[in-house]
Amino acid sequence: MKILVLGAGGIGGMLGGRLAEAGADVTFLVRERREADLREKGLRVESPFGDCRIDVKTLTKADASHGFDLVLLTCKAYDLPSAVDSIAPAMGPQTAVLPLLNGMAHIEKLNSRFGRERVIGGTVRMQATLTPDGVVRQLNDWQTVTFGEQDGSDSARIQELKALFDRTPIEAKISSDILRELWMKLVHLSTVAGMTCLMRANLGEIVRTPEGSDLLKKFFGINVAIATHAGYKPDDKFIATYTELFSQSDSRYEASMLRDLEKGGPVESEQILGAMVALCREAGQADALHLAAYTHVKSYEQRRAAGRLPGAAS
Repeated sequence: MKILVLGAGGIGGMLGGRLAEAGADVTFLVRERREADLREKGLRVESPFGDCRIDVKTLTKADASHGFDLVLLTCKAYDLPSAVDSIAPAMGPQTAVLPLLNGMAHIEKLNSRFGRERVIGGTVRMQATLTPDGVVRQLNDWQTVTFGEQDGSDSARIQELKALFDRTPIEAKISSDILRELWMKLVHLSTVAGMTCLMRANLGEIVRTPEGSDLLKKFFGINVAIATHAGYKPDDKFIATYTELFSQSDSRYEASMLRDLEKGGPVESEQILGAMVALCREAGQADALHLAAYTHVKSYEQRRAAGRLPGAAS
């Protein structure tokens, strides 16, 4: 299986890097500046599961062409339109695309562009970032990728990809109900992103406030009700796992959206928090917490666009 990974940032660098380290045929589609860095220094990974430096194959958009079996899409959700344009030259008649984006809307957009039979659903549970000096750094010991065909079938390409990941430290799971997996990710992520951005604090810092844990659980409970209304009721184990997480006073877990916000970058406001406001209303749930979180990040975007963030040139 020949794999093209769009980008060599946090998630793309970790997944593609580990696959390449294990001997898989992996090429990274990157911008010219990142390509020069990779050619000079290699792909550098720092992880609790072992550091490594890997010489990797690279392409830029101008050089992309057919010949790949799978495209691994790991961009931010707000970059989807440009990402689709970048991978289009590499999408041959039999090429599949596996998006590992936040939210749900990207699935239908990719189905419309490339055909449902060529779009594999997927989600990743991992915290990783690209440091200013070009190192892919894993931030905790979570590293699970879950994927599956939208129709639930057990295809040869799914099994082949699972076999490749099984040669790496990354846990890979095949799901026969990948849309449910995407919904569970949205419930969890929208809770963590909404609350850590709204409070500008990680989960442990929120829990250590007088009623922070209760507020986290209230937000989570509304999100559980939203998913249930959509036909994807979370099971007891899922609810217990995150209820426990939202009680841990020593947790350092925070959403990548908060990290993006704190460094003054763009955020996935519409794809996660905006989408959940609409879904909350569709489900007939009280929307005050969701609207507060969404308005908070949209106000941040207004300040960012006006050059009024702390440290911005006056």
